[in-house]
Amino acid sequence: MDSIIQTITVLAIPVLFAITLHEAAHGYVARHFGDPTADLAGRISLNPMRHIDPVGTIAVPLFLLFTAKLMGGAGFIFGWAKPVPVNWSRLKRPKQDILWVALAGPAANFAMALFWALLLKFFFVWEANATDFWAQMAVAGIQINIILMVFNLLPLPPLDGGRIVYSLLPMKWAQPYARIEPYGMLILLLLLFSGVLWRVLQPIIWFFYGFFSWFL
Repeated sequence: MDSIIQTITVLAIPVLFAITLHEAAHGYVARHFGDPTADLAGRISLNPMRHIDPVGTIAVPLFLLFTAKLMGGAGFIFGWAKPVPVNWSRLKRPKQDILWVALAGPAANFAMALFWALLLKFFFVWEANATDFWAQMAVAGIQINIILMVFNLLPLPPLDGGRIVYSLLPMKWAQPYARIEPYGMLILLLLLFSGVLWRVLQPIIWFFYGFFSWFL
């Protein structure tokens, strides 16, 4: 139990920042391209409470964390925040601008992973031990943001990667592709619990671990 509480303490701040800036970035870019829906809903905010989904942000990750600890492994921690509302039709050029709105969230996670990597380097310069609390938090910040970025870039609607693919496809292919969206979460859950999702994501995640380790 103590190890679980310690893990939650280390993860809490990086997780809250990761989901908050990810969702706020979507809303900010949507507003820039003409859709104020997220702004009017108060979702362009750095207040984590505006983005937390009680099930996706708290219950599911905690369940997976407890399960992983009980089974003696790290496991794959999966979760989500409340999606930022975007009225695609209000964008200046809807099909083209979807690309930038969707890309904004993963881009925010990339920037945060870089921030945590530089912060970790600062700790090491000041001769902090890798087991120190703040160093552990910085490592967690890098890991969480890489996983969130890579996960959201999966080319599956309604994930950001699915929106990006839709924006890039010619309309004759984009419309049939968009019809996958009602089944997207079901497909995602099947991939998760079958273990296929982790096998697909793992090499990409390790690539980015290597990339950010270059800054240390």
